[in-house]
Amino acid sequence: MQATLKSSVTFEGVGLHAGQTAKMVVRPALAGSGITFRRMDILGEAGRLPARWDMVEVSPLNTRLRNTHGTTISTIEHVMAALAGCGIHNAFIELNGPEVPIMDGSAAVFVRGFVDAGVVHFDAQMRAIEILDTITVEEGDAFATLSPATSLQIAFDIAFPDAAIGTQRKTLNMANGAFVRELCDSRTFCRASDVDMMRANGLALGGTMENAVVVDGDQVLSPGGLRHADEAVRHKMLDALGDLYTAGAPILGRYTGHKAGHALTNKLLRALFAQPKAWRWVNVDHTIAARLPGVGVSHADLDAVA
Repeated sequence: MQATLKSSVTFEGVGLHAGQTAKMVVRPALAGSGITFRRMDILGEAGRLPARWDMVEVSPLNTRLRNTHGTTISTIEHVMAALAGCGIHNAFIELNGPEVPIMDGSAAVFVRGFVDAGVVHFDAQMRAIEILDTITVEEGDAFATLSPATSLQIAFDIAFPDAAIGTQRKTLNMANGAFVRELCDSRTFCRASDVDMMRANGLALGGTMENAVVVDGDQVLSPGGLRHADEAVRHKMLDALGDLYTAGAPILGRYTGHKAGHALTNKLLRALFAQPKAWRWVNVDHTIAARLPGVGVSHADLDAVA
């Protein structure tokens, strides 16, 4: 059945790119509502932004929504991943400005908030998107693919010249709390050589060593080092789960990303929905539900997080 939060949860921090103070309240929503963001500093319909693939605009370093009024909300991917990973299908998210707070650079704070609040199920059928045919999009030497599978699986590989990251690859079946245990605490990362360039372009203005992993060659500059030896690829998988959730429902299929990012994953969803024969809606029964992210997530899963 469809689910939402039992009670509202508030998060406060700073926006990673805009550098502005950010307050976000995630509230319960009615069955069939989906995930909707609301800019509280903008009146009326102009402040409403459904978290949907066709509302996403190209942005290389984060996932940004834009509505027909020109209103934007940036860096939604981590909270979207937390919602997907906790099995929350309906939520109303209020923001006081243009960006979701970055917290510690991962989704763990959001997950803990949602698990503490609890989840309630409606007497309303849940649907999933079943992938029937393989869809691939490419940009240079990067590609992203969706192919048929009986559960949501994510496979990712990355390659960076810095030895602190290097080449990493990982594959996970996202069922049974795998997101919470394996991915949710993995932080966003960047190369020290890119920081000045990003800030010169008005990005990463709220970035610190506490909300991002910064590497330089073979050195990890952030205090405390890495949470996982392969934290970088785990974070890319986290991002992918959040971006895929803008499909509007859980996906039954295998996502494969090779050097992929937010823009390429959104391009993949656009290609998928442009091919009606490549997917179909399926009603979720108990057997299918057991293969989706978020089913049975508990504090025990959080206890396994570093």
